[in-house]
Amino acid sequence: MKRLFTFLFSVGVLAASAQSLALKWKTDTLLRVPESVLLDAKNNVLYVANIDGQPDGKDGVGSIAKVSPTGKIINAAWVTGLDAPKGMGLYKNNLYVADISKVTTIDIATGKITASVEIPDAKFLNDITIDAKGNVYVSDTGASKIYVVKDGKATLYFESAELKGVNGLLALGNTLYVVDFATGQNYKLSADKKLTPFAKTAEGADGVVLVGKEEYLVSSWNGQVDFVNAKGEVTKLLDTREQKWNAADIEFDAKTNTLFVPTFFANTVMAYTFKK
Repeated sequence: MKRLFTFLFSVGVLAASAQSLALKWKTDTLLRVPESVLLDAKNNVLYVANIDGQPDGKDGVGSIAKVSPTGKIINAAWVTGLDAPKGMGLYKNNLYVADISKVTTIDIATGKITASVEIPDAKFLNDITIDAKGNVYVSDTGASKIYVVKDGKATLYFESAELKGVNGLLALGNTLYVVDFATGQNYKLSADKKLTPFAKTAEGADGVVLVGKEEYLVSSWNGQVDFVNAKGEVTKLLDTREQKWNAADIEFDAKTNTLFVPTFFANTVMAYTFKK
C-alpha cells in the first residue's frame, strides 16, 4: 500500500509539473491572414504581420497591425503598402519585416517605411531574428538559405542541402536555432557554420521561441505547438488542426508566460498561458 501511495504521489507531481497551454484570449477577426506576432515590451504593444493577399503575391495589400497584450486590436492597418509580410524583428527603434524578396525597415515612432533591402536571389523570405549587435538574419524557405542584413546590405549567411525548407530562426548569443518547415527538424547553427540536429517537431515547423534555459516552444503552421526541453525531447502541447486554426510565427512574453499564436486563415491572434 505504501508503495502504491508513493507511486501515485510521484505520478501526481509529474502531472502537476507537466507543461501546458491554456487559452487566455483571442482577438476578433479583423486581422487579415496574420502570419507573425512580435512583442514590443517597451511600448507595450504587439505587432502583427498581415499577408491579406497571396503568401507570395507582390500586390501591396499586406500590412502591420497593432494589438494590445490583452487582445484588443488598436489599429488593424497601422502600416500599409507591404506585399506579404511575415517574420519580424525589433532592434532599437526599428521594426524589420521579411516581405517575399526584401527586408523592410519601419520606424516604430512614426509607422513610416524608412528603408528596404532587396535580396535578388530570394524566393520566399519568411522569418527574422536579430542578434545583440543588430545583425538581421532572415530565412528563405523557398531556397533553404539564410541571409544576414547588416549596414543596409544583404549577404548569404548559410545554405546546406540538409535544409529542405528553412523557416523559424532564433538568435541565441553566437548560435542560431533553426527549424525546417518541410521536415520539422530543429537544428543549432554555430558561429562557425556547423549545423547540428537537436530535436524533431511537427512538420510545417514555423516559429520558435525561448521559454527557459535551452527550452523552446516550436509552432507548426498546420496548427500545433510543441515543447522542446534541454535534452531535445519533444512534447505536444497544442493541436488545433481539427478546428482549422493554423499556428504560424509565434511570440512569447516571459514576464507573463504568455504565448501569442497567429492563426493565419482564421484571422485572429490567440494568447495562451504557458505553464511548466
